[in-house]
Amino acid sequence: MISLHVSPTCLTVGTKKFSDFLRLDEARSSEYKLLQVANVSFAYDKRLVLSDVSFDLAPGGLLGILGPNGSGKTTLLRLLGGLLRPSAGQVVLDGRDLGSITKAGLAKRMAMVPQETYVAFDYSVLEVAMMGRYPHLRTFEVEGPEDIEVARAALAETGTANLEQRSFMTLSGGEKQRVVIASALAQFGRRAADTGRRPVEVLLLDEPTASLDLGYQLDIASTIRRLNNDRSTAIVISTHDLNFAASVCDQVVLLRQGCVLAAGPIHEILRPDTVKDLYNVDAVVEQHATAGHLTIVPLARRATDTP
Repeated sequence: MISLHVSPTCLTVGTKKFSDFLRLDEARSSEYKLLQVANVSFAYDKRLVLSDVSFDLAPGGLLGILGPNGSGKTTLLRLLGGLLRPSAGQVVLDGRDLGSITKAGLAKRMAMVPQETYVAFDYSVLEVAMMGRYPHLRTFEVEGPEDIEVARAALAETGTANLEQRSFMTLSGGEKQRVVIASALAQFGRRAADTGRRPVEVLLLDEPTASLDLGYQLDIASTIRRLNNDRSTAIVISTHDLNFAASVCDQVVLLRQGCVLAAGPIHEILRPDTVKDLYNVDAVVEQHATAGHLTIVPLARRATDTP
């Protein structure tokens, strides 16, 4: 599902350790890649934020971008969504550079859900979901029965159909997040399985469980897994929450100071040594017998040379 190439300038963990982290499956090289990130670097006002990042995502992949605050996660997500252009390298979707795809064309294939969503007016839940239909409308065209049907189907997929007449402003944080995900699904249109087409949609989620309590975190995790399984939606999640990522992702990219520390299958990459190098924290990483996925228990922050 994922392959990785990293510049020697980014080997911040040291060449000896990096050879243990990198997992390349050459048999995957001939697989079709829905999303390709090739040697991408990015700078804000000459300040380098990302350096020579590369990875591939196959259709239906579920990838977590993990790292501490300031590691470049959100910037990378915005590059994937076409909101920023790389200073070097390229992002390719379905064989085409993002820069060559029109905004409307890109919006039908890729949607980004921010950490928080604000609306200027008192829209209903259904109206917010229907905002995702804008890329499908011509200039001055208003939504029709087809758009309403697609929006309602998206609400049903995220378990929010019962909220469609509620004011978006009155919802809890977890409910808002699922409604905005529904808007993203409406942006894609009908499920690929219902139309006979190849799935080419990529959902980008920026810290989807930030500020949510445990119950709503479980709701979001369940929604993500369901969309990935039922729609074959490729999903990329930016998060600093290792346990959340472990509960939903099958692949991870670890970012530290704008460089890739490690990447590959989550059960191979999330280990005590990689957690230590990523967060400067000693931790226990083990398979949870009941939950069925890895759990990470931080024990202590490591001492540093910084006073």
